[in-house]
Amino acid sequence: MNDAKRSLVITSLSIASVIVMIAIYFNPIWWVALTAPNYPETAFPDGVRINFHMNGVFNGCKLVVKDEIHEEEALDCVHEMDTINHYVGMYPIAAGGPIERGFSPFLITLLIIMVIAFAISDPKKRMMFLGAAFAINAAWMTMTIYQTDGLSYQNEGYLYALMNQLDQDVNDMTLTADVKAVDSDRALKQLRDSLAGREVESMDDEVETKDSESAPVDTISQKEGLILQLKDTYDNDLANNRVSDEWSGNGYQLMAWHYGKVLGRYFNNPEEIQPMVKTLRIATHVVFAGLIGAMLLLLIVATRAKRNPVFWLLILVPMALPVFFIIDYSAWLWWYGHTLNDMGAFAVKPFMPTVFGEGKVAQFATFSYPDIGFGLMMLNSVLLAAMALIRRNEST
Repeated sequence: MNDAKRSLVITSLSIASVIVMIAIYFNPIWWVALTAPNYPETAFPDGVRINFHMNGVFNGCKLVVKDEIHEEEALDCVHEMDTINHYVGMYPIAAGGPIERGFSPFLITLLIIMVIAFAISDPKKRMMFLGAAFAINAAWMTMTIYQTDGLSYQNEGYLYALMNQLDQDVNDMTLTADVKAVDSDRALKQLRDSLAGREVESMDDEVETKDSESAPVDTISQKEGLILQLKDTYDNDLANNRVSDEWSGNGYQLMAWHYGKVLGRYFNNPEEIQPMVKTLRIATHVVFAGLIGAMLLLLIVATRAKRNPVFWLLILVPMALPVFFIIDYSAWLWWYGHTLNDMGAFAVKPFMPTVFGEGKVAQFATFSYPDIGFGLMMLNSVLLAAMALIRRNEST
C-alpha cells in the first residue's frame, strides 16, 4: 500500500470513528431491568427498565397502549426502580457516576481529538492541531465546571436526567421563575378579593394583559427551562437552609448539591451523606486537574515521532473505551450493593448486582445487558484497531 492510499484509508477510518463516537454519546450503552409477579408483563412488557447513557440514566419503559390499560405517558421506571431499591437500603440510581456523567462531554471530545491527532502523520501539524483542540476543550470544560452560569455550556440530556432524578416534573419548562411568581401573586390577590367580597378578575384577562406587557414565555429554550427548574429547586433548599451558598449555576456546584440531594432522597442521614459529598467535591477538582494534565502530557510528548510509546496512547485509549466502561460500570454496581443504608426497610447482606446476564434478588429477576451504544463502542474499537495496524506497518 503506497503512502497516499494509506493516508486516505487512515483518514477515512478516523472520520468513521468520530461519527461512531458521537453516536455513542447519544445512544443507550447498557440497560437493566427488574421483573416480578407484581409487575405483570401486560403492563410492563420489558419489566422495570432503565437505560444507561454516558450523560445520564433514562427511562426505558415504553407507553403501553391496550384496551384494558389507559396511560397518557409511560411510567417513569427510573423512579420506580429507585423506589424498589430503597427498600433494601440502596441509594438512588443518580448517586452512581456523578463525575463521569458531569465530565462526559469533555471526555468524549478528548477521545475524538486523540483519534484525529493519530491520523495526522506530520508531527508539527499534529502539535498545532492538538494545541488548538485541547485549548478549546479545556476552556469549554473550565467554563462549564467553574464559571458562573456555566451550565449553559452543558448538554440538554445531562440536565434533563438530573432534573428527572430529583422526581420533578421535567415537562413544565416554559415558565420562568418570574412568571411563576406572578402566577402565585395573582392567585393570592384573587383569594383576598374573594374574601373581601369584591369581584374576582378573570385569570385569562390577567394572563392576556401580562403577556402583552412582557416577552412571550415560549421563547425560552428547553435547556434554559431545565436550568431554571434546577435553580428554583436549589433556591428552595437555600431558603430552607439546606445549602449555604447562593446559586452560581456551574457544574461544580450542581454536581455536589445534586449528589447530596439524591443521596438524602430516601435516607435522611447527614452523618453518612456529608462525607460522601465532600469526597465528590474533592474528586471533581482531581478529575478536572487530571484531564488538564493528560492533555498537556499528550501535547508535549505525543506530538513527536510515531515510535514514541506515548504516541500510541492516542489510539489505544479510545480503543479501550468498552473496557473502561465495563470496569466503571462494575465498580459502581459493587458500590451500590456494598453501600447499603441502614435505614432501608429490609436488612440484606452486601451483594454484587448482576453485571451481565440474569440474576435474582428476593422475588425480583434482574437483567443486565449491553445496548446499541456498547455495540457502537465495539465497532469503534475495530475501526481504531485497523488504524493502529496500518500506522504500525507504516512506522516499521
